[in-house]
Amino acid sequence: MLSRVAESLYWINRYVERAENISRFLEVSEAMALDCPPGSAEPWLPLIDASGDRELFDKIFPGGGPEEVVRFLVQDPENPSSIVNCVDAARENARQIREVITTEMWEQLNDLHLTLLESDQFWRLPSQEQLHEVRKACQLFYGITDATLSRDLSWQFSKLGRLVERADKTSRILDVKYYLLLPSPEEVGGVLDELQWISLLRSAGAYQMFRQSQQQGITPRAVAEFLLLDPIFPRSVRYCLEGLSKAMRVIRGNPVPGPPDDLECLTGRMLATWSYVRIDELISQGLHEAVDRFQGDLNRLHALIETNYFVVASPQPESDDSAATDALPSPYPSTIVPVPPACAPA
Repeated sequence: MLSRVAESLYWINRYVERAENISRFLEVSEAMALDCPPGSAEPWLPLIDASGDRELFDKIFPGGGPEEVVRFLVQDPENPSSIVNCVDAARENARQIREVITTEMWEQLNDLHLTLLESDQFWRLPSQEQLHEVRKACQLFYGITDATLSRDLSWQFSKLGRLVERADKTSRILDVKYYLLLPSPEEVGGVLDELQWISLLRSAGAYQMFRQSQQQGITPRAVAEFLLLDPIFPRSVRYCLEGLSKAMRVIRGNPVPGPPDDLECLTGRMLATWSYVRIDELISQGLHEAVDRFQGDLNRLHALIETNYFVVASPQPESDDSAATDALPSPYPSTIVPVPPACAPA
């Protein structure tokens, strides 16, 4: 497979996954805002922190409130990670490899792009309905991809992009709640605290599965364990890492005899760490620090995938190397890395 094609498939799925995550985060935050004081930015600003775009947001909207947060995350042209820009970038990458993806995949992505770009009727809908339609369209793209794309290297690179982005967003939203939004001691276990943990589960699409799998109440420990270490929930960090490891094995094919390379070592170490660690150990050592380390590893994993399999348009300055391992609040996915240069958002 051409590296250009592999890179496009990887980023198509990262962009669609990111758009779907943002739409779900905003849906849940709008519902949670009903339980907060009028005008409060409590459920909104954490979304900016979770996306790693706080510096850009403060620059564009100094002192911005709920309306500015929604505008920034949904359709702001200056935010490369807004829903509109993510869909536009995914569609542009898909356009360049139409001969590789299926017709149904292209039509679904193009329909969503045209809806966001040209449909005045769509933008007149209530914001909850807009977000719901975006989320459904992204999930429909997943379903079409799963149902129509052959399980060859195209599928593996698509899976790789989707799982990297998913693991990233699950760990971020958990870290924001657990660390940045940790309530004062008197609020722990209170009604508002429990509502925030419920909203976190809903943001990850995990509330019903958490209730089915857990025989205990909604506690920080139980939620963190489910989102990080559950082996069968498709948005948990552990499940994503297992999927990444399987996809990497298929992509590598028959490895050359000898010591594993850096990418294989990192993938195996991350999977082993998050498969056999216990939640009590993570909490005792500092959950925020553990998620920070995971973010650094995920950034390095992305960089190694790019170096090993994709065309690097131009070498990065040495001063940018440190940015690849930054944890919250400004990680590598906060600015979209375009695939071929022509795919960069306008």
